[in-house]
Amino acid sequence: MRNNLRIGWLFLVIVLGSCTSTKIVSSWKAPDISPQKFEKVLVVGLMGPKDLEIKENIENAMAEQLRLYGINAITSTKQYGPKTFRNMQEAELVKMLSGDSFDGVMVVSLIDKSKEKYYTPGTIFYTPYYGIGRHFWPYYMMMYDRIYTPGYYTTSTNYTLEANLYDTKNDRLDYSAQAKSYDPGSPKSLASAFSKSVVDDMVKQEVITK
Repeated sequence: MRNNLRIGWLFLVIVLGSCTSTKIVSSWKAPDISPQKFEKVLVVGLMGPKDLEIKENIENAMAEQLRLYGINAITSTKQYGPKTFRNMQEAELVKMLSGDSFDGVMVVSLIDKSKEKYYTPGTIFYTPYYGIGRHFWPYYMMMYDRIYTPGYYTTSTNYTLEANLYDTKNDRLDYSAQAKSYDPGSPKSLASAFSKSVVDDMVKQEVITK
């Protein structure tokens, strides 16, 4: 019986540990816009030097999601290299984007990254008192395992990202959203879940259309 409980608990820990969650926590769209068809959108990731892998994955995943809606989306890294817009003046930027026929820019920023540490006991049983607590030996063995089996610590990394979609022809912000991702596991998983959540929300709010 105790072995079955252990196996069941271990299975639950594995399942819960493999689940990640990415959720839009806030979003906004310009009140006076109607669904529009962007022809060509530049996707720009803003991350620090320690998060270049996240930047690359975010740009690629966001561009891929936008292409599903018929938008010609290109990453800034592919179009202009990894140091996009560095040391440029606004007039130069506007001229460059216009010359390359971009009518939209999607900027994704990593605005927060935090770590949380959790302790998992070595053995945990949730058994009704009347099943074990009434008898000395089963109760003793259950508590012995709980107390003397060593536990372990795990660390999760949580992210907060912001996405802003700009209409370059009218020089305005059309849409903005923030999302939190809890322990995504890998930059690719983070990028995929975040990008899909944002694009789905833009479609729902009728910001973009095919």
